[in-house]
Amino acid sequence: MIQEQPRQDSFRWMILFMLFAATTINYLDRQILSILKPILDVELGWTDAQYGMIMSIFQASYAIGLTMFGWIIDKYGARMGFAISIIWWSVGAISHAFAVGVKSMGLSRIILGLGEGGNFPASIKTVTNWFTSGERVFATTLFNSGANVGALVAPATIPFIAAAWGWQSAFIAAGVLGFIWVAFWLRMPKEPRVKLAEESSALARAEKEEARESIPWRKLLTYRQAWSLIIVRFLTDPIWWFFLFWLPDFFNKHFGYNIKESALPLIVIYALVTVLSIIGGSLTKYLAGLGWSLNKVRKISMLIFACCVLPVIFVQYFDMWTIVAVLGLAGGAHQAWSASVYTLGSDMFPKSDVASITGLSGMAGQIGSVLFQTAVGFTLSHFVALGNPSHGYDIIFVVCGCAYLAAFIIFSLIVPKINMVESRES
Repeated sequence: MIQEQPRQDSFRWMILFMLFAATTINYLDRQILSILKPILDVELGWTDAQYGMIMSIFQASYAIGLTMFGWIIDKYGARMGFAISIIWWSVGAISHAFAVGVKSMGLSRIILGLGEGGNFPASIKTVTNWFTSGERVFATTLFNSGANVGALVAPATIPFIAAAWGWQSAFIAAGVLGFIWVAFWLRMPKEPRVKLAEESSALARAEKEEARESIPWRKLLTYRQAWSLIIVRFLTDPIWWFFLFWLPDFFNKHFGYNIKESALPLIVIYALVTVLSIIGGSLTKYLAGLGWSLNKVRKISMLIFACCVLPVIFVQYFDMWTIVAVLGLAGGAHQAWSASVYTLGSDMFPKSDVASITGLSGMAGQIGSVLFQTAVGFTLSHFVALGNPSHGYDIIFVVCGCAYLAAFIIFSLIVPKINMVESRES
C-alpha cells in the first residue's frame, strides 16, 4: 500500500488537470456566443432583446442541468456522470453551427446549458474523492481557475477562428475539444487505490459519517446547512456572471472604450483573476497548515475574500487601469470564495450527497443570476433614458461590492459552526 502512494499522487494531479481542462472548455463554450454577437447580429438578424432572452434561456437550462446532473452523478458516480455531461454539452456546442435563426439558436443554448450542468457537481465530487479536507479548497481553486483561462482564451482566439473559417467553425472546434477530453477522461482511474494520507481520529469519524446511507434527495432541503449554501450562491453567483456578460459594455459606457477594437482590459482582468484566485486558494491551505479548526479556516478565508470585493463600490472614482486592477482583485476573490463555497458542500454533507447539494445550490445561483441580469438591464435602460448611462453601473457595483459580505454574515448566522450533518430517518 505504501508503494502505491507515489503512483496515486501522480494520478491525483492528472485528474486535477483533467478537471481544469474541462472547466476551461466549459467557459470557452459559454463565451463564444457573446464574442460572436456582432457577426450573428447580421447573420441571424436578431434584436438585443432576443439575444438577452437566449442568454436567460441558457442560464435557466444550466440551473436545471445542475440539479439533474447532481442526482445523476450521485447515482452513477463522477466518472461516468462527467463523461455523459461533456458528451451532452459538446453535442450542444456543435449544434450551434447549424442554427439558422433565433429559435434554433435558443434550442442549441438549451442543450448546451443542460449538459454544462454536470461540470461542477462532477468536479467537486471528484475532488472530494481524491483529496483530503485540508487540500480540497486549493484543489478546487486550481481546477476552477480554468474558468478564468477559458474567459481569457475566448476573446484572444474565437475572432480569429471565425474570421478564418466562418463563425460556425468556432462552435464545432469547441465541441470537438469536448469529445477529445472524454476520450482521455475515460482512461483515468475510477477511484483512489489507497487511503488518503489522513489517518487521524477526525478522519476516521468523517469516513464513518460518509459511509452511512445517503440522505434522500427530497430531504436535503430540510437541512439548514443546505439552505445556507443555497442563499450564499443565490447572492454571489450573479456577480461573476455580471462580470462575464457586462464588463465590455461598462468600459464602453464609462470610458468610451471599444472592446471590439482591443480586448486588452478584459485580458488583463482575467489574467489577474487567474493568478489571484490561485493565491486565494493557497491562503486556505496555509491557514489549515497552522492547525486552525475547519470552521475557523473556512470563515476567516471567506471574510477576507468578501472584503477584497468591497473596493468595486468606488469604481466611479478610479481611472480605467485602476478599475482593471480592482475588478481583477474582485474576480480573483470571487473565484477563491466560490472554491470555498463548493468545498463547504463536502465539509457539511457526506460524499454520497456532495454532487446533489452542489447541483441544488448551483441552481439557486443561476436563478439569482437570471434575476440580477434582468435587474441590471432595467437599471441601465432607466439611466440611459435619463441621459446618464454610466450612473446605472455605479449603483450596480455597490450591490456587487456588498453581496459577499452580506452572504458571509447570513451564512455565519445559519451555520455558527461547520460540521457534518446528522442523519435523519426517512
